[in-house]
Amino acid sequence: MRLHHVQVGCPTGGEDDARRFWVEGLGMTEVAKPAPLAGRGGVWFRAYDGPAADGRVVAEVHVGVEDPCAPPRRAHPALLLDDEGALEATGERLRGLGFEVDDRERATFPGYLRLHARDAHGNRVELLAADPA
Repeated sequence: MRLHHVQVGCPTGGEDDARRFWVEGLGMTEVAKPAPLAGRGGVWFRAYDGPAADGRVVAEVHVGVEDPCAPPRRAHPALLLDDEGALEATGERLRGLGFEVDDRERATFPGYLRLHARDAHGNRVELLAADPA
């Protein structure tokens, strides 16, 4: 068994804010939703282990429309980044885009460094990198 995707929510019309977080902030690629699902709103994103045209999908996030949108307080996807440098750069990029980034729990998960971010709709996302120590 392996995980196919994770879904988080956004309110009606929240797709552009989702794009800012998932594409501009995290560097994921937006992908078209299948035609039977496209009319529901929302947007899908993927991360690849190389160029999107040639790479294997390593993470997929679906942002679905929910009205009212009430993000969970603690539930979250966790994305593993390549290294500490990528973790730092991603955190700074998200901060620069105006997203909330919290690194108070940076060293609380043995073997990893981490931070938590919230997208424009309040969804919590954990970002991890292997601890080089």
